[in-house]
Amino acid sequence: MLFNSAAFAVFLLAVYLLYWSIGSKQFRLQNVLIVLASYVFYSWWDWRFLGLLILSTLLDFTYGFWVASPDRRKARLFLWLSIINNFGILALFKYYNFFASEFATFMASFGWEVHPYLLTWGLPVGISFYTFHGMSYVFDIYNGRQKPIGNFVHYAAFVCYFPLLVAGPIERANHLLPQFLKPRVFDMELAKDGLRQMLWGFFKKLVMADGCAIVVDRIYQHGDYSELGSMNLLFAAVFFTFQIYGDFSGYSDIAMGCSKLFGIQILRNFNYPFFSRNIAEFWRRWHLSLSSWFRDYLYYPLGGSQNGKWIAIRNTLLVFFVSGFWHGANWTFIIWGILHGLLFAPLIFTGANRKFTDVPDQGKVFPSIGNIGRMLLTFILVTLLFVLFRAESMPQAGTFLQAMISTPGKNPGALLLWLTSTPMIFALIVLAFEWVAREKVHGLDIAGMPAFRRRLIYMSILACIIFFKQLESQEFIYFQF
Repeated sequence: MLFNSAAFAVFLLAVYLLYWSIGSKQFRLQNVLIVLASYVFYSWWDWRFLGLLILSTLLDFTYGFWVASPDRRKARLFLWLSIINNFGILALFKYYNFFASEFATFMASFGWEVHPYLLTWGLPVGISFYTFHGMSYVFDIYNGRQKPIGNFVHYAAFVCYFPLLVAGPIERANHLLPQFLKPRVFDMELAKDGLRQMLWGFFKKLVMADGCAIVVDRIYQHGDYSELGSMNLLFAAVFFTFQIYGDFSGYSDIAMGCSKLFGIQILRNFNYPFFSRNIAEFWRRWHLSLSSWFRDYLYYPLGGSQNGKWIAIRNTLLVFFVSGFWHGANWTFIIWGILHGLLFAPLIFTGANRKFTDVPDQGKVFPSIGNIGRMLLTFILVTLLFVLFRAESMPQAGTFLQAMISTPGKNPGALLLWLTSTPMIFALIVLAFEWVAREKVHGLDIAGMPAFRRRLIYMSILACIIFFKQLESQEFIYFQF
């Protein structure tokens, strides 16, 4: 069930009306409704994988009691069993075919022909997200930040909460779970802000991201990149950067806004990453829930930066390697992660990784010349690396980048054509709104604006969604992870 579908609109309205008709005093029944609704939502994709979701939930719910044991040896044993179970599920469904194929390729290099059995079922939607939810619960119990929950329904509501079930944000047990253990009171202002954030998310997804996707798909599927010229390839790379941002941050905005309708706050996932002034700041603004998850549950346990800069660089490279592999079983994702780590490493060595932690040009209408240069350089680096993220293989990524560099003379008039194209115009509109709102949670956080201007903006955005929405709805990119 896509967020950008009529089925979801009907589903959301029905769940919303039932949820508040139960009444905030009956929060336990509300949690039952959330769990049942989430299972219906998940089954809409493929009901066969619902059992896997329930099994994963049951395992971590049970491990939580054992990990809470005052006997640290016993607690550590069951912590590792939980890790093995969760990564075992991921390894089987997400990574088995990759390792089996790579093993066959490796053996073929020695002249030995191997034909491994490959799994034919599809990847369960959202498997990387809900397994990380469960692992955060077990980790937080082990570290003393969370007590085990005795009610399975409350815990299941946390793990399978439908707004974030299939593409995040990746929630923390000590943040989201307590909200399911107490009554939620309807807040009209929160609900209004939720609707504004959903509207903004739909605009970024349906207008900007899906518009960019048409251009990106057409160019990436072209048989000979050298025929297209560097300018066309460059803008295909730029448009994919806008596409993945609008697609994923749009999903996150819809999820956050939807959750506000139920009186529940979930973690922010994006903080205007295109205003970042170096790679380190970019990763404090992009996919925040994943970055902070790896920081708290991998980087810090490895020692973080406590044992010197070289150890910090080693730990950072490992985190980016794992992060790249988390995104998919493909060398393109692994190399993408490693390269981001290599760009991050010099900033740690020079101490510049914490140089920019403020709101860029706070209180100013326009960015400074220096910040424009820093933001542009960061955007270029991110865009070039996203070629790896979009490509289906390393050879395709290499061919694309080589053609981008080696064919500068072709299609000299393409620059003006791309700069005035519809996807670029909408991307610039998104950037303008978010620059103005860079001190707020989302780009349409304009509650303080005069009513007439607010309504005009809402109606204009709604009109753009209606008139520029593509005929066929595109799935969200991060569903595949």
